[in-house]
Amino acid sequence: MWGICFLLPDLLGVICFALLPFAQVVIRSFQGAVNHKWVGFDNYKAVFQNAAFRMAAGNTLRFTAICIPLLVALSLVLAVTLQHLRLGKDLLKSAFLIPVAVPAASVVLVWKVLFHSNGLINGLVLKLGGEKIPWMTSGAAFFVLVISYLWKNLGYDMILWMAGLAGIPTEIYEAAKVDGAGEWKCFTKITLPNLKTSLYTISVLSFLNSFKVFREAWLVAGDYPHQSMYLLQHLYNNWFRDLSFDRIAAAAVLNALVVLALIFLLKRAWDAEE
Repeated sequence: MWGICFLLPDLLGVICFALLPFAQVVIRSFQGAVNHKWVGFDNYKAVFQNAAFRMAAGNTLRFTAICIPLLVALSLVLAVTLQHLRLGKDLLKSAFLIPVAVPAASVVLVWKVLFHSNGLINGLVLKLGGEKIPWMTSGAAFFVLVISYLWKNLGYDMILWMAGLAGIPTEIYEAAKVDGAGEWKCFTKITLPNLKTSLYTISVLSFLNSFKVFREAWLVAGDYPHQSMYLLQHLYNNWFRDLSFDRIAAAAVLNALVVLALIFLLKRAWDAEE
């Protein structure tokens, strides 16, 4: 009984500020933008027939499919490496965590200095005898976005991995080494199996954080960046400016369903392995 009383304030907050607004969005997705007239699935048909939506959805899926595995793998490698270090561990940990604390506007300034047409990278390319790379006006813009996301979130995921590594008893490793197991054997047979719970949590958080990369993309390239980095968040922003609330609501519902489906599929696959 007392447990319910403690949970009740949070539950009411979730209902008032998350579930009820989302229910309103679902209802608005079946109505007109201005007159609230019931239009059925017309908004969903209009969204699927919209070329900008198809391009933004494809870019978002491509971005997620590339970034999430890279981020999870790189952060795990860094966490394991730092776990074995004896000197400089705290300094390196702080260095990787700095991007997490840096405001988005400051990150944008860094990317502009690096990837502008007259930026540091192009200056280095010219010195080496190459030609300027149109980073933000070509397909290379997508990879700038990928680098930005990895740089921003690598330290955060690394700390989560290190928390999982700290929970593995050292006696298991000592017993395995006594039996003749090497570092790779310990990693594949002890470390990875004991990090399954952490892997699920980190994968879900990385997936959700991938939707926040819009800030950097919008500040660097504006409302209409190169088509390779035009994401769903750009589309929502432009539709909101045009007061296309009906299409925004329909696209938001579709987006939420895809996110929930992917998370449930990941959880089901995890449970099946266990």
